[in-house]
Amino acid sequence: MALIDRMSEEEKTSILSLPCPSFEKRVWVNGKPLKQTRLVVISTAGLHRKGDRPFGFDATDYRIIPVATAADELVMGHLSTNFDRTGFQQDWNVVFPLDRLKEMVANGELGSLAEYHYSFIGATDPRKMEDTVRRLAGILRKDKVDSVLLVPV
Repeated sequence: MALIDRMSEEEKTSILSLPCPSFEKRVWVNGKPLKQTRLVVISTAGLHRKGDRPFGFDATDYRIIPVATAADELVMGHLSTNFDRTGFQQDWNVVFPLDRLKEMVANGELGSLAEYHYSFIGATDPRKMEDTVRRLAGILRKDKVDSVLLVPV
């Protein structure tokens, strides 16, 4: 992990000047019980399948990851050399917990998983991603997804 006290003054200034949106601390909607929920995973780990095009700088798009994708088929596409990939390399469930969620479905603790899951690159200003996220929300509605597990990385 990149530690701010080890960064150059220019990097520190840049990071500390980034806007940080705040949100009301209230539940937006009351969801179904987990046993009845259809869940999708959305990660900001910059994951993509080996054959997919990599993320570009300040990318606002996402990559689709089918539920049947194996861990060794994924690449973490963060561009920064300061980004620590160790956790992902040891256990992809740290940033994309499909194995654990499949276990929950098999145990009857979770209703179902969507057929497709999604990854964005986390280094992009979220305000630039609004149009893309709105389009993805429409796709998720058509897929009858009830809940999103957002894994910010």
